[in-house]
Amino acid sequence: MSDSTGCRLYLVTPPQLDDPNAFATSLREVIEAGDVACIQLRLKGAGDEEILKTIDLMLPVCEQTDTALILNDRPDLAAKSGCDGVHIGPDDMPYSEARTVMGEDASIGVSCGASRHLAMTLADDGADYVAFGAFFETKTKEDTDEATVELLEIWSQTTNVPAVAIGGITPENCSPLVSAGADFLAVSSGVWNHPDGPESAVRLFSERMAE
Repeated sequence: MSDSTGCRLYLVTPPQLDDPNAFATSLREVIEAGDVACIQLRLKGAGDEEILKTIDLMLPVCEQTDTALILNDRPDLAAKSGCDGVHIGPDDMPYSEARTVMGEDASIGVSCGASRHLAMTLADDGADYVAFGAFFETKTKEDTDEATVELLEIWSQTTNVPAVAIGGITPENCSPLVSAGADFLAVSSGVWNHPDGPESAVRLFSERMAE
């Protein structure tokens, strides 16, 4: 993952995939609709076999479109399956252990809620990016902290570690986050549940991020 071209889209899969084959088949068109840096596989409640099978389906598409594949929560499965990285939260494996499992070349991102102190600590430890949120009301994750635009502004002015903004982000409300210095916008329902379809959502996000 790189933030060298300004703010980019960080896709997060729906929490359940009824048909992983169909999802993987349609993924290329979604990615190619705009500027997508990576996609995080986030399957809540899925077993190891289902996660690994879905990774196998998604990896070729991600490799062919130069899109990083990040696995949520599970450094062990990310390393085993060849994912580009892993995203962990405060209730997951500690960062130091995740780095040992993943190796030095993998990308490891960390959820920091609204805590700049936690983000600074993990960035100093070597995290490749920090995620702040939720910025808006979201149904994807429960019990999230409320982050502010000012937090993003301070972070972008004081550190070079990329920041991911997450939580209820849509093409209509994302502009202040881009202006505040977010390097990536992490979006799930804002893309997959868009009334005009995910490709249209990605195009709209890309337009807003380029403004």
